[in-house]
Amino acid sequence: MAELPAGGNWLSVPAPAKLNLMLHITGRRDDGYHNLQTLFQFIDHGDDLHFRLRNDGELTLTPAIEGVSFEDNLIIRAARLLQKKSEKTLGADIRLDKKLPMGGGLGGGSSDAATTLLALNQLWNLQLSLDELATLGLSLGADVPVFVRGEAAFAEGVGEILTPVPELAEPWYLVVCPQVHVNTGKIFSHKGLTRDTDPINIRTALKQGGRNDCQAIVSMLYPEVGNTLNLLNKFNLAKMTGTGACIFSSFGSEAEAISVSEQLPAEYVAFVAKGVNQSPAHKVLFRPS
Repeated sequence: MAELPAGGNWLSVPAPAKLNLMLHITGRRDDGYHNLQTLFQFIDHGDDLHFRLRNDGELTLTPAIEGVSFEDNLIIRAARLLQKKSEKTLGADIRLDKKLPMGGGLGGGSSDAATTLLALNQLWNLQLSLDELATLGLSLGADVPVFVRGEAAFAEGVGEILTPVPELAEPWYLVVCPQVHVNTGKIFSHKGLTRDTDPINIRTALKQGGRNDCQAIVSMLYPEVGNTLNLLNKFNLAKMTGTGACIFSSFGSEAEAISVSEQLPAEYVAFVAKGVNQSPAHKVLFRPS
């Protein structure tokens, strides 16, 4: 973790990655969005955010993210939403330790936004409920509510209808990150995308799992993703998370996952992490007193 600037008390909160253990697209809506079903699980790896209270209403964010303007950053957009909900003139200095790749399907931007909502709600003593924060988060992205609520979940609709699934197994994962940035809009607009998978219930999803309906299209458009799937499949069943590009495989122990990781070619970017059904951000912010 990067060293924080001196002065003031900093609140440090993780912004964990998520994996889509399956992703079925069940239809296309009149507004162009897609109905889907997916299983979200967190992993104990992600970005870290640090917040320090300001009383002048100003927001700062360091470091800047190349290609993303200050006001377009999801962290700042989340903070602005909370400022509008508050009658207080409060601000914050925010520092981001970015570890998750952009365009990787791990939910990094959504998780950063959710952690910002959760942390500033506490730092500014706004006392908004998780329901209120999740509603705010949905305006920032379909994946934000699951990070706000902080529970592994079966998601429907565009991803906002959440049913907690605390009974999910918590294996170790090897996550491999091809060095490509997948354009989500390009995937969902592709004419070859499967859009008519039959809906399933939670019990079936937990018992039988499922596929990722985006995987074939992403592999075709981004050969690096297909190559990574083929490589990891030689060791264990591999799947893509979200619309990619990251690929994951589950293992019964950390040692097994590390062993496979060490057999990958040196040019592959990979990490090993534990699946968790409660968000690490919640574990920090809602510790028992």
